[in-house]
Amino acid sequence: MSIRVKRVYDPPSRHDGHRVLVDRVWPRGVSKEAAQIAQWLRDIAPSTKLRQWFGHDPARWDEFRRRYFRELSGREDALRSLRARARKQTVTLVFGAKDEQHNNAVALKEYLQAKSRGPQ
Repeated sequence: MSIRVKRVYDPPSRHDGHRVLVDRVWPRGVSKEAAQIAQWLRDIAPSTKLRQWFGHDPARWDEFRRRYFRELSGREDALRSLRARARKQTVTLVFGAKDEQHNNAVALKEYLQAKSRGPQ
């Protein structure tokens, strides 16, 4: 699978392939034209409760990932088409957070790649 992550505030590139916004809310200050988003998957974003609890605090990262993965396990139907696309072309998970290492797109990429390898 070819999955990348990228901030929505960084310029789109032809290497991005299929750009998927994975945030529950649209990022501030970015037009839909400028973002060049092919798909917006709100349903696979962390719940509002989880997102607010996390608050992008790196100290909560490991627990955020555990909780988010638990939420994702109930959304396999929504993830199936994303996995299938990533097997055929590059998929870039686009996010709005400032922290490029501790955000839901990074966690989602990890989840998708782990699940593509089979049971753990």
